[in-house]
Amino acid sequence: MIVLTSPDERLQGQPALYGMLNSVPHPTIVEMIATAGYDFILLDLEHQPHNETLLSHCIQLAQLQGCAPLVRITAEDIPRAGRILDMGAHGIVLSRTESAQQVRALRDAMFFPPLGTRGITGGSVTGFGTLPLADYIRQANEKLWLIPMIETAHGIDAIDAIVRLPEVTMVMEGALDLALNLQLGPQPLHPDVEAKIRLLARHCAAAGKRFCANPRTPEQQDYWRSQGIDCWLCGEDRGFLFRALKQRRTELSSL
Repeated sequence: MIVLTSPDERLQGQPALYGMLNSVPHPTIVEMIATAGYDFILLDLEHQPHNETLLSHCIQLAQLQGCAPLVRITAEDIPRAGRILDMGAHGIVLSRTESAQQVRALRDAMFFPPLGTRGITGGSVTGFGTLPLADYIRQANEKLWLIPMIETAHGIDAIDAIVRLPEVTMVMEGALDLALNLQLGPQPLHPDVEAKIRLLARHCAAAGKRFCANPRTPEQQDYWRSQGIDCWLCGEDRGFLFRALKQRRTELSSL
């Protein structure tokens, strides 16, 4: 049986939430991230290979360690959202979100009537019947995380319409894809990209929606702290693993 908790509930008793993008789709890596104390993990279906058995295993391991498993999908995968949530995911991140229409389609796929059109099942999400279906429906409709990820100029332009939707839990940014979309090349730290992301955060704040920062430099981290950010994406596991492995070899070979 899954126990869903909203970001507001998770923030009770702690100053911020910290998440990690999982780009190495392996249960041991997911378990390590969760055991390390991260509050949520982003399991990536946009770029990484995941069969359903592997995805289900990763979701369950994160949840068992008290880490909220979120799954990133593309707009083409929206019809799969209900099936992913049936595996126990706590929420969906929609990559390259560009319109409120896309978010409404995801809402319909994620939530049960009257909020959406998702169909019901039992199984592990209800503890095989130990949690009444009515209680699970209420919990899901109140606590699932619906997160648009803004990675294009069209997404920036549509942000006011997107954050007006009450089911949106928070908003994430994708600076690298945004830089590519703006024809700036692979420059996530370009001043124009940073200006767009700060604009995005201001629109979220004006709408009362949480913005998840992904700082890439100490200066960005200081800026977001000054803005009162309480939700952080701390990077991706692949980069941290590679740097740690390379650093250790370098240390030993220099002795």
